Amino acid sequence: MRNFAAALCTSADKARSPMQTDQSIIGQHDTRLRLEAMRAGGHLPHAVMLCGPTGHGTLAVALNFARQLLTEGLPGTTPTDAQRRSAQAMLTKWAHPDLHFTFPTIKLTSMSSDHQPVSDDFIGQWRAMLTGGDLYFSLEQWLEQIGAENQQAVITGGESDELVRQLSMKSSQGGYKVSVVWLPERMNQTAANKLLKLIEEPPQHTVFIMACEEPGQLLETIRSRVQRIDLPRLTDDDIAAALTERYGMSADEARAVAHLARGNWIEAKAQAGTDDERQLFLDLYMQLMRQAFLRQVVQLRQWSETIAKMGRERQKRFLEYILRMTRECFMSNMQQPDIVYMTRQEAAFATKFAPYVNERNVLQMYDVANLALRDIAQNANAKVVFFDLAVQMIVYLKS
Repeated sequence: MRNFAAALCTSADKARSPMQTDQSIIGQHDTRLRLEAMRAGGHLPHAVMLCGPTGHGTLAVALNFARQLLTEGLPGTTPTDAQRRSAQAMLTKWAHPDLHFTFPTIKLTSMSSDHQPVSDDFIGQWRAMLTGGDLYFSLEQWLEQIGAENQQAVITGGESDELVRQLSMKSSQGGYKVSVVWLPERMNQTAANKLLKLIEEPPQHTVFIMACEEPGQLLETIRSRVQRIDLPRLTDDDIAAALTERYGMSADEARAVAHLARGNWIEAKAQAGTDDERQLFLDLYMQLMRQAFLRQVVQLRQWSETIAKMGRERQKRFLEYILRMTRECFMSNMQQPDIVYMTRQEAAFATKFAPYVNERNVLQMYDVANLALRDIAQNANAKVVFFDLAVQMIVYLKS
C-alpha cells in the first residue's frame, strides 16, 4: 500500500493535491497517503472512520480529506482551474454547499421544548472554531465555545433526520457530497440507528468521514460497515518541528514540550502557550495535598465548595488531572524520569510531594479519584463528592 501510494504521489495530481500540501496537519503522513491511494485508485469506500485519541488529528485529517474530495471531484472527472479555485474559496470558510457537518450539540434555553438540537443550530460557532485557529481542539474546548456549562453534548435523532434531508439533495457542484461526523460515539440511540440505515443505503456519490476518539462506544453494526483507519500517536519529532515552526521555539525547548505532550498536539499547544486551566488545576491540586497532609478539614471543606462552583465538565477534567498527577508523582518517586510527563511547575511541586505517593497508597489515591470521576459524571452532589475525596486523601497521605 505504501509503495502504491508513493507511486501515486509522483503524478501530476500530487502537485495540486491539498492532502499533500496542507500545512495545517501535524504528521500522519502514512494515513494521508493511504486516503490519497483510495481516492486516486478508485477504491474509496462510502464510509471511512478515522480513529485516535484526542490530539492525534482525526478531525484535522478528516477535514483535509473532505477538502480534497470536494476540490478534485469524482473519479474520471477533471475539474477546471476555475472550479478548483471556486471550491477552495468556499472551503477556506468551510462553507461548501456539498460539505455537511455533524457534531455534538446542546439544548439552548432559547429552543422550544420539542426542538431537537442539530448541528446547523451551531454552524456559525463551528465554522468560527475551524477558521479561528488550527483544526485541533477537544470536546471540552467546543463545549466552552457554545457555552455548554454543565450540559452533556450529544448528537440527536433530529440531527440524523436533518442529515437524511441534506444528503437526499443533488450535489450542488456535481461532485461528491461529503458528510463529516465528529465524535460519532456521542450519538444517542435514535441517532445511531438512523445513521446506520443511512450508511447501509447511502445516496449516490456520498462519502461519510467520521472522526472518532472512542470507537468502542459505537454500535458494532456501524463499526462493521465503515472502513476503519487508526491514526498512530504523533511522533515527538513531528510535534517538535511544528512547535518550532508555529511558536518559534528553540529545538531543545520544542523537544522537551513534545515529550510532555505524549503524541497529543492539543496538549503540546497548551504547553507552548499560557494554559490558564492547567495553572488553576495545579493550584487546586497543591491546595488539596497540602491541606490534606496538614489535616486542615475546614480549609478542605472550603476547597470542595470552590470546586463545586465549577461546571461539571471542568470538574471532570480536574479529576482527570488529579489522576494524571498521582501517576506522575508515583513514577517520579520510583525514579523513572524517562516516563514522567510534568511541566516545570508541576515537577517543582512533585520534588517535595512525590515521596508521599508510594506503593502503599498510590492505588487507593487513584481509586478514590476514579470513583469521584464516575460520581460527577452521574451528576452526584459535587460538594459531597469533593469533600469526601479530600477527607480520604488525609487518610492515604498518612499511610
